[in-house]
Amino acid sequence: MAAELVEAMNMVKSFRVSDLQTLLASMGRSKSGLKQDLVGRALRLVQTEYSPELLKNVRQLYESRFPKTSGWLAARRPEGLPVAYSSSLSSSPTATSQGADYLNGISKPIAAPVAEVKPVPLPFYQNLETLLPPTELIAQNNEKLQDSQCIFELTQSQADQIRNASELRAGIKSIQVVLRICYTDSIGVQEDQYPPNIAVKVNQSYCHVPGYYPSNKPGVEPRRPCRPVNITPWLHLSTVSNRVTVTWGNFGKRYSVAVYLVRVFTSADLFSQLKLCSVESAERCRERIQDKLRYDPESEIATTGLRVSLICPLVKMRLGVPCRVLTCAHLQCFDAVFFLQMNEKKPTWTCPVCDKPAPFELLTIDGLLSEILKETHEDIEEIEYLTDGSWRPIRDEKERDRERERSDTPDYPVVDICAPEANGHSPAHSSTSLTGKSTNGSVGTAAAAPGGGAVVDLTLDSSSEEEEGGVAAGDSEDTEDSTDSPAPKRGRYNYDKDLVTAY
Repeated sequence: MAAELVEAMNMVKSFRVSDLQTLLASMGRSKSGLKQDLVGRALRLVQTEYSPELLKNVRQLYESRFPKTSGWLAARRPEGLPVAYSSSLSSSPTATSQGADYLNGISKPIAAPVAEVKPVPLPFYQNLETLLPPTELIAQNNEKLQDSQCIFELTQSQADQIRNASELRAGIKSIQVVLRICYTDSIGVQEDQYPPNIAVKVNQSYCHVPGYYPSNKPGVEPRRPCRPVNITPWLHLSTVSNRVTVTWGNFGKRYSVAVYLVRVFTSADLFSQLKLCSVESAERCRERIQDKLRYDPESEIATTGLRVSLICPLVKMRLGVPCRVLTCAHLQCFDAVFFLQMNEKKPTWTCPVCDKPAPFELLTIDGLLSEILKETHEDIEEIEYLTDGSWRPIRDEKERDRERERSDTPDYPVVDICAPEANGHSPAHSSTSLTGKSTNGSVGTAAAAPGGGAVVDLTLDSSSEEEEGGVAAGDSEDTEDSTDSPAPKRGRYNYDKDLVTAY
């Protein structure tokens, strides 16, 4: 066993990045990172979880990397022989003699033995029955564009099940027949992958194949979402045979096709399953927090708290149902409803916090953060977990700055600008009293204003009043003084003399 372990480790060291990723994915390990990280992860996997299944996977990858010259010979298909598949085919078709076996009147092709291909389970699709097991698409000639056909039949119960199924939306049934295409690889599970130049024709009618997503980044090619193709609307919902023709580009890669009867779920259905089966209790969440904040004597930095945002990183809104992935190291959550809705339209199943895989079966609702969201006000956008498992709200820095400014601003008395004192005047020193008489003897019409000031009528002719007053005063004075001094000039009125302050 020690010799086999050393041999397996030497094989792993010679693997390429794609081989390392395939090995790690088949054993449920993360396949992200640089090559040196992948090599170290794979070596630790071989040392800690050594098993015959793991050794078999390592040897298969090594033999595909360095094939033996006398290992096997792939049987070639005779020129001009049509390709046909039936629902009665086994999951691993084997080589047969030419013309010896027939399916629906069409002879089966001669093909090399193909190991079982396992398409990855999809959260929004529940497999009810397998109508056509994964079977490899075989090129008929050396042309780049190939046509391959598959034939299957529905039973009467299956046709009735589709016909009586409820509608998710107009024209879309909850029970569907879907076509899935993936790489022909027996190691691990295979994600849906379309071949180049794909087109699908069902009973002489072309059906819709998902197009490309537009790319927002310059220089990045658009990406095509590879998901099951719904072929239900073009099928014969009876016991009549259905013929599916797949047009694909032959550029060296091997593809397999399969047909399934499935039940389609919506994001609301998955959310109901999540609430029912995957909620982490508040006590377990506190234990997880305490484990992360436990004092480590070997660490130079002591962590006394962990901040967690209450804003969803997907939609930049307050969390409704906090959710995270069990395998992620962070405590930051994202909104479960929005996450499921986005994957329903564009399935990526990637954690929006750390960009690691986030499969549906590993999602969990954070019970502690759900309680915190109910207890905190909506203006609280961040909290901090403490070492004892408790938490405290973190107030916004801008709000704290505004409060600090308000506390630092001195209190000034409120001044009534309508009061005479506000303008630097006093009623005692005013040139016009409430009676309307000025200090120099001029008369004006004045009234008391509501604010305590005086309203003065400045439309009166002050110069004529001054003349009359001057004549009356001159009659009572000595006539000798008037003859000795020249008479004052009355051509221009002196405005500075009788200025009146109005409030």
